[in-house]
Amino acid sequence: MTLVQMLNIWPGTPLLSAFFWITVSVFLLYLARTPAHRSIHSLSRVAHNGLRLLSRSTLMAAERVRIRNKEVLFSLGQESTERIVEREFQRVEDVIKRDLSSYPMLQRSMADQITRIDEDYQKSAELPPPVPTWVDAITALGKISSKDASVSAVLEQIHKTINSQHKGVMEEYRRVSSDRHAILHKMMPLWRKLSETLEQATQRFAGLNERAQVIDNRVQAYQDIQAQSERAERMLTSSAATQFFIAGFVLLIAIGGAIINFNLIALPMSEMVGGGSYIGAFKTSDVAALVIILVELAMGLYLMESLRITRLFPIIGQMDDRTRRRMIWITFSILFIMAGVEASLAFMRDRLAADIQALRQSLADVEIVAAANNWIPTVGQMVMGFILPFALAFVAIPLESFVHSARTVMGAAFASLLSSLAFVFRLFGNVARYGGEFFVNLYDLAIFPSLWIERLVVDKRRPALENEAAESRSMVEETS
Repeated sequence: MTLVQMLNIWPGTPLLSAFFWITVSVFLLYLARTPAHRSIHSLSRVAHNGLRLLSRSTLMAAERVRIRNKEVLFSLGQESTERIVEREFQRVEDVIKRDLSSYPMLQRSMADQITRIDEDYQKSAELPPPVPTWVDAITALGKISSKDASVSAVLEQIHKTINSQHKGVMEEYRRVSSDRHAILHKMMPLWRKLSETLEQATQRFAGLNERAQVIDNRVQAYQDIQAQSERAERMLTSSAATQFFIAGFVLLIAIGGAIINFNLIALPMSEMVGGGSYIGAFKTSDVAALVIILVELAMGLYLMESLRITRLFPIIGQMDDRTRRRMIWITFSILFIMAGVEASLAFMRDRLAADIQALRQSLADVEIVAAANNWIPTVGQMVMGFILPFALAFVAIPLESFVHSARTVMGAAFASLLSSLAFVFRLFGNVARYGGEFFVNLYDLAIFPSLWIERLVVDKRRPALENEAAESRSMVEETS
């Protein structure tokens, strides 16, 4: 006997049987109404409180991540600013050593030039002509009567003498004036040289003023970072995001170069280590080519660290200068040797490609035609194989920027993710809370006939209950 047959009390009337069981179910649900409401409310409260605590914990974790990210951001910004300020002071020192170290000589040259100009100026000074001594004599002769013939002859002779002396004086005056103008003309190169010297000194001091202004701006930024101001935080965050994307783009370019380099040396490596051997699921030649590229990257990274261009390994930067110079030469020598090996592999690859092409043509019964200028691709591949290792050596610079900026960007993204999760947890907590109310109302909706009958009974008995309550209050009052 099936369950449907068991529930069918009246076999001829299934609707009546269904109505009976629905009535019984509603009655039973009505009897379990209070425990069911408590269970639904308890379950909703547990879910709501658990999700709310989870949301609060996530928010606290996000806040801790933000605080830690802020500390790292300001630490990296302070270190970067210190390096920039240090380099600016080094540049100022170089400017002082290069330009201002010769300032005493410049000052002496200017003093000598000024002295010579002053001496020439003194020589070019115009002296007033002396007062002639014969003026008194002419005055005395003028008082003598002009009727005397001897006096007239004397005066005539005096006139001729005066004209002759005047002519000589004028010639001497013109000569002296010409000499003064010649001296002034000789002063022009000295004036120009002195002007150029002053202009050079002005330019040197102007360059120092510009450097000083740059240092002032950097020091102000450093003070803002130490004060952990909002302006400095926004500036450092924006700078970190910019460096992250730019460094990532440059690293993608470097990865493309590494892929080209790998394809350039993979074929000849198969002839060197054997094309049929495998290391796991990978060819030994591919692994060897990849190892060569990684070694070149490592050597380039060590070279940049030894040159103190990057600071990914503090132990290299802390070496003494002698050891560091030795490491520079060692890493550069290894990198140069690896570049030479790649150039030879590129040459070998071109020869292998030519042999394979010739073999295919011979198998296809095609006449082998020698290509003109076949040395051009060979030289191009060799040059590419020699240059790519040195190009990959500079990957250390964007790698450092990417690593430092990725810490800030990833930290900010992780904090935002935790905040979003906290919002989702709080949202589901509220959904669980009001979902309990929804299921309580849905439960009451399923047993609404019983609740309707209960309401009718309560409304009918309400006056009697109110009268009994009023009588009880009156009796209590009388007793008191």
